[in-house]
Amino acid sequence: MSDLKPTLSKLEDFKAVLAHYEASDHARKVLNASPFVAMSGIAGGGRNTLINYLVDGGAYYFVISDTTRPPKVRDGKLEEHGVNYFFRTEQDFLSDLEHGEFVEAEIIHNQQVSGTSIREIEKAQSLGKIPIHDFELGGAEEVYRLKPDATIIGLLPPSFEDWQYRLNARENMHDHEFKNRMETAVKVLESMLVRPYLKFVISGDLNDSSIHLRAIVEDDAYSDEQHQKGLAIAQTILEKSRELLHSL
Repeated sequence: MSDLKPTLSKLEDFKAVLAHYEASDHARKVLNASPFVAMSGIAGGGRNTLINYLVDGGAYYFVISDTTRPPKVRDGKLEEHGVNYFFRTEQDFLSDLEHGEFVEAEIIHNQQVSGTSIREIEKAQSLGKIPIHDFELGGAEEVYRLKPDATIIGLLPPSFEDWQYRLNARENMHDHEFKNRMETAVKVLESMLVRPYLKFVISGDLNDSSIHLRAIVEDDAYSDEQHQKGLAIAQTILEKSRELLHSL
């Protein structure tokens, strides 16, 4: 099962629905009744670590994505339904899309569709917790379009040097893979710098980062000074990333 290459027999149907996708009245009502945190940033910036820390604290619920692809083997273990993803048939996924029951969804490499079901937001509400999810910036943009009062977090490492250390400590990468990561990071940082709704959190000390994020989400405590500091860090990391890319 894990060796199967994802395919989409209903690719054109998915393209047609997503080209003009609108969330249902039910989905909008659910979203309006709940806070929502969309976490975005560069790879290696600490998103998963911070999300897990917040979830372990008890006040937050990690929103699990739906996907049409089959489970993969991760760290020697087959992914589990309802733990890693909700593995859906194309027809079921497409039906929910047609009924507007997703916050966002996208076609990936024309091979699979993944998205954030409103069902998971309802589950977070039933548990009395704040839903939080890890998005690429395109997905975060869709969340903001649908729910302008959502908290869109731009997570940044404290410095370029700290980020590089994390990247190198996490895994061994071939030169071409490292270059691809850096090129992607440059694009992400450029996008982060022109999105005024992003609220920056620096992923230094884990406890401090979680306190900062919770203050933003739960108390609306985010100052222009904090924003300008985030912009400055993002700009510095971007400039040093460009310099490094130029030398590769």
